[in-house]
Amino acid sequence: MWRLPKGIHSTAVGYCAGQTQNPTYSQVCSSTTGHTEGVRVVFNPKEISYVDILRMFWESHDPTQYMGQGNDHGSQYRSGIYYFNEDQKRLIEASKAAYEEQLGSKIKTEIAAASDYEKYGGLWYFAEPYHQQYLAKPGSRPYCGAQPQGVSLASFNSWCPEDLKEKYQPTLPESFWKKHGPVKGCSIVRFNNEPISEDSY
Repeated sequence: MWRLPKGIHSTAVGYCAGQTQNPTYSQVCSSTTGHTEGVRVVFNPKEISYVDILRMFWESHDPTQYMGQGNDHGSQYRSGIYYFNEDQKRLIEASKAAYEEQLGSKIKTEIAAASDYEKYGGLWYFAEPYHQQYLAKPGSRPYCGAQPQGVSLASFNSWCPEDLKEKYQPTLPESFWKKHGPVKGCSIVRFNNEPISEDSY
């Protein structure tokens, strides 16, 4: 997400969709807090569309894998996406149906409202500082358990609800996805950590 060429204000890693307040990494790894390890993306919708971020989400991992990614297994590695309004919910569900058909396998991604977790203190807790921007740190171990399937999400106009098309038109052109979209296998660590230049596609 941090490499998208425009509109991304910040990304951070943390723990979301659990029932324990202020969990630690060791607690989350015990699979007793209910959290999944996640990414918080703060973006400017005037510069990048929500559907571009949504497409990157689907294509950057294997959403058909249950309670894990690659060799990492447990509820803390489950696929999940959490919405903040009805538009986001509808876009997530519509794109999921399209991508599920393309993959030919049932998507196991957890989809829930952020508000569902207010009774537990909120959806999101930041991970410890040593986890933040990990791949950019000198000496970091370039490990990634995500398993992109090498399948591109169908065209926006084919799955987006008609009444949302004008508001959520994609910002990134197909030329971006053809050159910089996730490829099959763990592709995240194959590239540097700099944002992709708009001049490169």
